Amino acid sequence: MNTPLSAWVAGVGLIAPGLPDWPSARAVLRGEQAWVSAPSVLPAPALLPPAERRRASRVIKLSLGIGLEAASGADVAQLATVFTASGSDGHNCHALCEQLATDDRHISPTRFHNSVHNAPAGYWGIATKSMAPCQVLCAHDGSFGAGLLDALGQVVLDQQATLLLAYDSEYPEPLRAKRPLPDCAGVALRLEPTRSDQSLARITAWLTPAPALPMAQPALEPLRLAIPALRSLPLLECLAQARSADVCLDYLPGVQLAVRIECA
Repeated sequence: MNTPLSAWVAGVGLIAPGLPDWPSARAVLRGEQAWVSAPSVLPAPALLPPAERRRASRVIKLSLGIGLEAASGADVAQLATVFTASGSDGHNCHALCEQLATDDRHISPTRFHNSVHNAPAGYWGIATKSMAPCQVLCAHDGSFGAGLLDALGQVVLDQQATLLLAYDSEYPEPLRAKRPLPDCAGVALRLEPTRSDQSLARITAWLTPAPALPMAQPALEPLRLAIPALRSLPLLECLAQARSADVCLDYLPGVQLAVRIECA
């Protein structure tokens, strides 16, 4: 695929270490405020019914938090969704492995249903009562790029507003030694086929062999490299600064994602 795909960005959601929401991140990405490392802050999943709220894991809280922030001002139940992550729920995976390593290998139903890759999409449907189309993807460290291409393709082909949710969860030891994500983080983009009063920029993406470049702010480069969902940071930097530019995002080995931002 190398046909450029375009849509309008109408909302952004972000939760990451030291970046608790999009307004805070925007100030950092504009250079108005220094980035200070701090654990990711996950909002309570208030939209979920009490029973599901008690079962919600870190990755569920993360995906709901970024999705609802990006969807602010839209009819959330009507948004098509694309969920993309490099792995599943790290803490839940750890707990399952611990249980399976004992003589009692009975797994709780909550642990089991939270272990599947589409669990965040299921909780999203419960919380928002959405019956709109939903895709769930995984492409290891290229998961953000895969999700962005899929979401843009849906906007172009179906002419339907689509919410992209890209997120990652950290693992406790000993899995952390093999997959050393420092914390959970996620970004959501609300993409629409036509310009509206909420449009921030027009985004166009295509594949390229050109290498991805590091962040302009050196303090944020380790964060971009450490958490796959945050390969999106150069794109977010342009949106925060309302700056039209071409950026190149890490995608798959040997191929990157060129993204053009044209601010509204």
